[in-house]
Amino acid sequence: MNLKACVANRILLVGWLLGLALPVCAHDERAPQSTPSAAVIASEVTIEQRLNAQVPLDLIFTDETGRQVALDRYFDGKPVLLALVYYECPQLCPLVLDGLSRGLRPLDLKPVADYRVIAVSIDPRETPELAGTKKRALMERLGPEAAAGWHFLTGDQSSIESLAETAGFRYVENEKEKEDRYVHAIGAIALTPEGNISRYFYGFDYPPRDLRFALIEASGNRIGSAVDQLLLLCYKYDPAQGKYTLSILNLLRVSATATVLLLGGFLLLMLRRERHPDTHRSAPRQGRRS
Repeated sequence: MNLKACVANRILLVGWLLGLALPVCAHDERAPQSTPSAAVIASEVTIEQRLNAQVPLDLIFTDETGRQVALDRYFDGKPVLLALVYYECPQLCPLVLDGLSRGLRPLDLKPVADYRVIAVSIDPRETPELAGTKKRALMERLGPEAAAGWHFLTGDQSSIESLAETAGFRYVENEKEKEDRYVHAIGAIALTPEGNISRYFYGFDYPPRDLRFALIEASGNRIGSAVDQLLLLCYKYDPAQGKYTLSILNLLRVSATATVLLLGGFLLLMLRRERHPDTHRSAPRQGRRS
């Protein structure tokens, strides 16, 4: 991810940096310090795009019911939206999950039938009970029909680190803080039904249009409508911004193609009329017999 893409995530860390700087400055320089410095946070907390990378689907996690599951359980021919969060996060992580729910709610695409959402805690100390509590709170807003398509997982340190490393999701643990235990970037990731990384979204505001396009592209155009396919010709995914933007060049191409097709259809109709004029004339009315 280039400098422009990093700016949005790092602005959200300003509060963290200020909060960490004060105790560090007031601390005795001779005492050992486990709190990460602002320089460490700025260099390590980011999302490094790894498009097309294969997520290890054999990783074992525990779902919100306490059952151990492999990631491949959720890759059943549909695209997946992945959010790396932790459930006791007091600030940013709830915004990520709320942003996904807001962006997905207006779509006519349905959980399970068209996509799945997986939230994975980056904190190995969090429990399935906590994951279940977070899921129930979110399902109260989304409705019970969405519950089968949203999955809240916890896991051990090895599985978490393997998944985060593959996704390019870099975070720092702050051992001195009881609540804000992790400093992390925020965003969501679209995965193909085979578990390959397809798209990244930054921040916590995910427009329904962008989520729809990402799911359709990740599915290999197996979901969505003909109108969606046409719109995707006009919009282009911008990896630096993590969003879809209108491509003027593609729009002109689509417009030119549509114009050529319309003109071609009109000329074909005119030629047919010239070659078969009788078929386009109204039959003469027969007069009444006396």
